[in-house]
Amino acid sequence: MNERVSVAYVTLDVFTDHAFGGNPLAVVLDGRGLADAEMQAIAAEFHYSETTFLLPPEDTRHTARVRIFTPISELPFAGHPNVGTAFVVANLGTLFGKPVGNSLLFEEGAGLVPLALVKDGSKVAGSRLTAPRPLALGPEVTPEIVAECIGLDVAEIVAKPHPPVIASVGLPFLFASLTSRTALARCRPAAQAFARHLPIADARAIHLSVRDGANVQARVFVDHGMIIEDPATGSANVAFAALTAERMPEPDVTIALDIVQGTEMGRPSRLAAKAVKRAGKVEFAEIGGRCVAVMEGRLSFARRAI
Repeated sequence: MNERVSVAYVTLDVFTDHAFGGNPLAVVLDGRGLADAEMQAIAAEFHYSETTFLLPPEDTRHTARVRIFTPISELPFAGHPNVGTAFVVANLGTLFGKPVGNSLLFEEGAGLVPLALVKDGSKVAGSRLTAPRPLALGPEVTPEIVAECIGLDVAEIVAKPHPPVIASVGLPFLFASLTSRTALARCRPAAQAFARHLPIADARAIHLSVRDGANVQARVFVDHGMIIEDPATGSANVAFAALTAERMPEPDVTIALDIVQGTEMGRPSRLAAKAVKRAGKVEFAEIGGRCVAVMEGRLSFARRAI
C-alpha cells in the first residue's frame, strides 16, 4: 500500500492590493520529507509561475530555507516568491518553533535574501526584499534578436545610448527598452525565435520596459511553453532598478521606480523598486509590494516513484 503524503499550503496574489490581480503564488508551509521530484510535481500541479517550499534553515539565525520551483525547474532566486512567502510567514507568527519578527532572512540557491515587512498599522500588508547579489552585467544583445523574439520592428527597440543587455542580481534576464507603450502592448512572443536565440548567458526571459521618469511600464516573456508571460517579476524588476542606476551618469544616485506589469494579461501588478549607487557602483537594490491571501488547504497524494 502506498504511503500517503499530506502538506498544508497557502495561495496568494503578490504585488497587488486585491485578489485576482498580481502574480499568484503557492506556498507549501512545511516541505520536510518531500523529495525533489515531489516538490517539482507539486509545482507543476499548481501550475503557477512559482511555488515555494519552506524548510528549517541550515543556520538557526536565519528564518527559513526556501526552495522555489517553476512548473518545470527549480530556481536559485525569484522576486514575487520571496515577497509572497515573507507575507505568509509573517502571518503565521511562528515558523519551525521560532517567532517571526519584522525582518526575515531566507536561505536560497543564490544566497541570503533579506526581507522587511510592509505594514498597515499592525497588519502585515506585504514585504520588501534586498537582492541577494550585486549587479552583474552580461553581454549586449542586438536589437534584431530582441525584435525577432517579441514580434516588433527593430526601430521600436531602443539601441542608443545603451543596447539590450543581460543583467542579474541573482537571476539573469535580457533587458530591452522600447520606444513607446503602444509598442509594448503590441509585443507577441515568437516561440521559434525564443528557442533559436535563448538562453543567452543563462538568461531565459526578456524584460521589456518603457520608462517615463520614475514611472515604468514593463512586460516579461519567458522561453518555455508552460508560462509564456509573467504578470509580475520581482527578480527582473529589482535587477532593472540596479541596471537603471548603474547607467545613470551621476556617480552617486538613489532612484525609486513605480513599476506596473501584467496589465496586458488582466493581472495588473505594482512593484516598488529602489537602487542606490555610490562612487559609481550600485550598492544595493530592493523591490517590494503588497500581497493578498486567496486560498488555503491541504494537498494529499500517494507516495510513489515520480
